Amino acid sequence: MSAAMTKKQTLSWLRNISGEMASATLARLERDLPWYKDMPPSRRSAVGMVAQAGITSFISWYESPGSTPWIASDVFGVAPRELLRSVSLQQTLQLIKVTVEVVEDFLKDAPHELREGILHYSRDIAFAAADVYARAAEARGLWDARLEALVVDSILSGEYDQELPSRIAALGWTGHGEVSVIVGTSPRMVDVDAIRRTARHHDTDVLVGVQGNRLVVVVGRRLEEDSTHEVISFIDIAAALDDSFGPGTYVVGPTVPAVVDAVKSAKAALAGFSVAKSRREPPRPLLADDVLPERALAGDPLARRALIQGIYEPLRDHALDLLGTVWTYFETGHSLEATARELFVHPNTVRYRLKKVIEVIDWDPSVPRDAFTIHVAVILGSMSEPNQGPSSAGSPKL
Repeated sequence: MSAAMTKKQTLSWLRNISGEMASATLARLERDLPWYKDMPPSRRSAVGMVAQAGITSFISWYESPGSTPWIASDVFGVAPRELLRSVSLQQTLQLIKVTVEVVEDFLKDAPHELREGILHYSRDIAFAAADVYARAAEARGLWDARLEALVVDSILSGEYDQELPSRIAALGWTGHGEVSVIVGTSPRMVDVDAIRRTARHHDTDVLVGVQGNRLVVVVGRRLEEDSTHEVISFIDIAAALDDSFGPGTYVVGPTVPAVVDAVKSAKAALAGFSVAKSRREPPRPLLADDVLPERALAGDPLARRALIQGIYEPLRDHALDLLGTVWTYFETGHSLEATARELFVHPNTVRYRLKKVIEVIDWDPSVPRDAFTIHVAVILGSMSEPNQGPSSAGSPKL
């Protein structure tokens, strides 16, 4: 190539060899980039179109350097949408590097102005590629945020369909283990990245949703069944997320087998959060099951059913009339002697039966908080019985 060629002649020469440069670029891609060779033919063809468009765009840019704003649309506009999802930014920069090297080889004897032009163009095309991927990432981030909000809302409401698992998988959820939902107040600025970092540190996946002044975090285990990692309780995971919640207590819902069952944990956590102020000094975090009586009094059917099935029915069905014993014990002011007189038994018999109560339901009638829970369960259970007289519900025969 003659150094005395005019710019018009140079442009004509570049256009004549553009096909040859494109072929050389594809051959270099085949040789130097393993990921290109592994692509299906349709994707490789699309990558070749991008490389050829880059060479054509360089010629247009050299003719009019002010066309920089159009580089992205000129080069990447020929790529199918799925190509941007399957080729990473790093691979795109490798593609640009190979293409520029091929063009430089063809222009090694070209005038200094032209060789300097390819350097400027390669810089501009690299920034253009980064801009394309940044915009795609931003759009994907906004879409993911909307999808995550939709998924969390579906879990809280329980109104979801068969598409929920696929939507959750699209958000990167890989957990197949147990799940718990945590509900608390939302800080002024929610640091979602900090929540995700803490979750990864504890081998869990999370879905984060902000609803008004409430912060909802769905936590799922990622540990496999044969994993040697120590299984951390959800209450400990919640404690690790303490800084991510606003003032006041936050409530940890009961553990459920999978994310599709998370609505049960979510409803319990929401009910617990709504009655947490009924505790004089609620712990932070607070288990939803630790406020079962308050939830039942507030009309939570899950808590009502848990109290009846977990406390009332085992006491009612026991052969030692444990229900009548604890009911009398409560109504006589927790007095062993008064209970024994009412039941016509020895005080030691009452003591034995109260110990048996602890074994059967794992709640201690002599502990104030446990006694309150048992008493509420007994009242709710007796109210649920058919109207056949008080004795049929296991109440003491006075």
